[in-house]
Amino acid sequence: MPNTPALVGSGAAGMSCAKDVSEEQQSFVLHLMNTVGICHQVSEPLLDAVTGLSGSGPAYIFQVIEALSDGGVREGLPRDIATELAAQTVLGAAKMVLETGEHPGVLKDAVTSPAGTTIAGVAALEKGGARAAFMDAVQAAANRSRELSQA
Repeated sequence: MPNTPALVGSGAAGMSCAKDVSEEQQSFVLHLMNTVGICHQVSEPLLDAVTGLSGSGPAYIFQVIEALSDGGVREGLPRDIATELAAQTVLGAAKMVLETGEHPGVLKDAVTSPAGTTIAGVAALEKGGARAAFMDAVQAAANRSRELSQA
């Protein structure tokens, strides 16, 4: 199941195959899915987790970009500049995770200097429960996916 960023060649998806699907067929489907982003083969019970994370995830990140842009506007930036800076910041951060292979926490720490601007912003996010909210969003979407599959 590809997510909407597959429309721009940057999808993230998971797939599962029945036992009677040959290795050749599995490789073909995996290759096909990888032409529009990345795809990981997972066991069928994990497809709900994939749905909650990468299937619904673009909406979460669109909200992050919108919120960052709103913050920029709040601080005086024109909307178009704030939105472009926010989107490019998300893109750049994602590329750093994918291309360096570093854990996101390590990359965050590299940006966060003692008593600096970044730690002030990180503290505000922690106070607001941002990480827990994202984790809860993935779980809620995965749970809803399970419910829908039972209907």
